[in-house]
Amino acid sequence: MSLVQPTTANKILPVKITGYTSLVDVLEYAAQGDTGYNFYDGRGRLGAVLSYADLRDQAKVLARKLLGLGCKRGARVGIIAETEPMFHRFFFACQYAGLIPVALPASIQLGAHGAYVGQVRRMLKSCCASIVVAPDTHANFMAEAVQGLDLLMAGRQEDFDALPEAEVEFVPPGADDPAYLQYTSGSTSFPRGVEITQQTVLNNLMEIARYGLKLTAEDRFVSWLPFYHDMGLVGFILVPLIGQISVDYLGSRTFAMRPRLWLKILSDNKGTMSSAPTFGYALCAKRLRPSDIEGYDLSNWRVACVGAERISPEPLRKFAEILQPSGFDQKAFVACYGMAECVLAISFAPLGEGLKVDAVDRDLIAATGEARPFDGDVLATSHYVDCGKLLPGFEFAIINDNGDSLDDRRCGHVFLKGPSVMRGYYKDAESTRNVLSEDGWLNTGDIGYRIGDHLVITSRSKDVIIIKGRNIWPYDLEELAQQTGGVKLGGVAAFSVSADGEQEQAILVVETKERDLPKRQHIIEDISRAIHAHFGINVLIDLTRRGTLPRTSSGKLSRSQSKQDYLARQTLHKVEQSATRATESRQATC
Repeated sequence: MSLVQPTTANKILPVKITGYTSLVDVLEYAAQGDTGYNFYDGRGRLGAVLSYADLRDQAKVLARKLLGLGCKRGARVGIIAETEPMFHRFFFACQYAGLIPVALPASIQLGAHGAYVGQVRRMLKSCCASIVVAPDTHANFMAEAVQGLDLLMAGRQEDFDALPEAEVEFVPPGADDPAYLQYTSGSTSFPRGVEITQQTVLNNLMEIARYGLKLTAEDRFVSWLPFYHDMGLVGFILVPLIGQISVDYLGSRTFAMRPRLWLKILSDNKGTMSSAPTFGYALCAKRLRPSDIEGYDLSNWRVACVGAERISPEPLRKFAEILQPSGFDQKAFVACYGMAECVLAISFAPLGEGLKVDAVDRDLIAATGEARPFDGDVLATSHYVDCGKLLPGFEFAIINDNGDSLDDRRCGHVFLKGPSVMRGYYKDAESTRNVLSEDGWLNTGDIGYRIGDHLVITSRSKDVIIIKGRNIWPYDLEELAQQTGGVKLGGVAAFSVSADGEQEQAILVVETKERDLPKRQHIIEDISRAIHAHFGINVLIDLTRRGTLPRTSSGKLSRSQSKQDYLARQTLHKVEQSATRATESRQATC
């Protein structure tokens, strides 16, 4: 077994930028080369290789088997998206067969068996799936999730391989046909499947390749991101494909346990492109040993994308500082902004310039929404990362609550329009109307401001904490709390609740492994003092054990679910207190 490698060199942008009408066209083009996908196991060894040519051939065979089941054109195929070749085969078999692939989450948190099965079941019911396939590792979960559903077939790869091939001629997908459904990262209780057409995904892929990443034939992608997330699916399956470029994969769970393997593969294979949310870089920096740093050569890594959540610059600075002896250049960091409702990417910061951090007056932005540049006391400063210019197909507007456009450096709701915007949420007209206007403007749900033609994101609009008329961004509180000893990185959720039905009270749920009561009290006091010093507000601290904060399917912290869990705990506590008081009262009477 050997790696699939690029065969051309010194050629700029080896992609046929125009002329595609579907992802089938893209795969047929990519299959003319010798590149493809490489899969690494939990020890960092090459476990499987799937060239684009082999993928094309295997996808066609599988497509005929699926059509032999009697699938109607446009039927949905649920694929539990583990990091293995099975996902690619089924995803592209659907493209040839005229079916719609639906990537389903593969992440299962410890002790969350029932929650995971319920999540998969809700997604399958939401999209009315006809077929479901799972890797061996998830076959039992799938079997539970599909009980009672009206399906043509549910099984493992080998079950589908045993099917006969139908003698059919493939009908090429049209530009307006659905290419896939992408469930948003928050699709837990109320699934929302983003419907992406062939032309929509092609438009975003070509703009990413040409303008965002400026791909060349010498590029090589490396990723640990899950395939059921838009960055994993679009950024590291489809973008490399349209560039006829090879990719090296490491499983998401493997990365979580052995993050250094990510850097080792980048070093060994001279990777040039990779991506992670801030916490991914921070986790790597925390686990690195001096002997690792000496053995790495990261000088080829030219684009290190950062996205998914609001970008925190300090962990990235530490990552770059630690790995500078390995040849990593901090100018490789590229801040980007995107969402599944726009396929993937919306904006990229300029390549080769690193992160540009905007320091603004914290009190002013909280009180008025104006992001005025500020170079004074650090306690009075908020830092936001410039996410760069939007890709050429987009136009954007910053809108206030009254629907008026705002000027530079005024915070408001971010609206977008362009050919990469989704058609809508699948079979969910109401949710679609809530975010997408008839003339094509998408309410992203994010708060941000413009600096000329550049975009800066501050928060999700639903997460903004409003205390006495001041807008406080939860990420600022979370970032400050994580600087306290004993607090887990990424283990803080900030939100507000109504106190006595009137004023809002800021709450921080904080994960810690500390059990000693005096030390826990010190954590609470340290966080409270820091937040009062920085923001002038009082905050309630709720300490909880590690691994209990809820996450979305893509691993993002779910503040809304954290709030629901907190309120449920408070209600239970009140019930228990009431019962105790009642018992004590009866005993006193006796």
